[in-house]
Amino acid sequence: MSAPVVIVGGSLAGLRSAEGLRRAGYAGPIKVIGNEPYLPYNRPPLSKELLSGTGDIDEIYFPIKESVADVEWVLGKAATSLDIQEQKVTDLSGTSHPYRALVIATGLRPKPLPVDANGISGIHVLRTFDDAVALRKQLLPGVKVLILGAGFIGCEVAATAVKAGCQVKVVARTHEPMQEALGKTLGREVKRRHELMGVEFVKGASVFGLIGDGHVERVILDSGVIYDADLVVVAIGSLPNTEWLEGSGIDISNGVLVDGGLRAVSSNGTLVENVFAVGDVARYVNPLFDQVPRRVEHWNLPTETGKRAGLILGKYLNGESIAEMLAEPFAPLPSFWSDQYDMHILAFGMTYLADRSELVAGEISGECVFEYFRNDKLVGVCGIGMRPTIQSYRTKFLLP
Repeated sequence: MSAPVVIVGGSLAGLRSAEGLRRAGYAGPIKVIGNEPYLPYNRPPLSKELLSGTGDIDEIYFPIKESVADVEWVLGKAATSLDIQEQKVTDLSGTSHPYRALVIATGLRPKPLPVDANGISGIHVLRTFDDAVALRKQLLPGVKVLILGAGFIGCEVAATAVKAGCQVKVVARTHEPMQEALGKTLGREVKRRHELMGVEFVKGASVFGLIGDGHVERVILDSGVIYDADLVVVAIGSLPNTEWLEGSGIDISNGVLVDGGLRAVSSNGTLVENVFAVGDVARYVNPLFDQVPRRVEHWNLPTETGKRAGLILGKYLNGESIAEMLAEPFAPLPSFWSDQYDMHILAFGMTYLADRSELVAGEISGECVFEYFRNDKLVGVCGIGMRPTIQSYRTKFLLP
């Protein structure tokens, strides 16, 4: 039997890649190597429903379709190296996995606490199911929670912690929460609504050090201010999981550089025909916006990239021409959403590319819609509520 298609990464992008392979008619073996001990599961609930409840992993598993029921899952074993010449992946146990073709779907990990914790416990991140379970055990009434970072994870955890009765303080470099994605105006409104619920924001600051006898008791900011804290949540961004690709020859300067067919590009600019990258780890050009390769960490893109890579790779392995598919521009419309209290935030496009935003519908203190422009070209739309209006923008982002 020939070597399988190996997918490294057992999350949504890896699952969608496997489904795409089968949809393209590839009937050969598929092996998925995942560093977590779980089958693919839905991550957005980790900072919301699952964090505030008592749910278990079974409640957030993605359905495994019949088409991929025969996939071999190698779970709880992170990949540690890739040898393109030998066409094999080695995992943490030292086991080698030969491949016929490879899909890199290793995603992200949270940036760590930017200072040495010196062995002090009570420091949390939120990326995995195990992270969420560990954190929710600590979100008890009266607990002082200090969150580093005011992005989506930071704000969603803040909302969940407040509803659990915690005292919440958010410390961030930015002046407004989710400022990069929402801009200052809408970010300021989100902050106002958090403050009405009791969240305190400390802007333009970061952590300098921790104080505690075994467990965190206080946090020292770089401004010199000291705050009491029973636990610290680090939500200052993510890093692509590409360390295992060191020495492989693939361009991993910021994630995995790929072409429009999601085929990996080597450090010298040549294509690696049978290696693909998908999901948050992939960096590619989206011609809807410009010709700059970017990693885009929006929730719909693991599905979009996984489907495309699986279809192209499946046809390639079947000996079919992929020229027509490669000629079609890969121009997925990024989308993100966030639920905080009774706020439902929904966006399309790349709002963070904008140099200005404009309120175009509703009232900012209630439900509203903002358009985002770069050099007077629409690059994004975002709002609170007014879902049908925001959904209507999906047809307004066109290829130049």
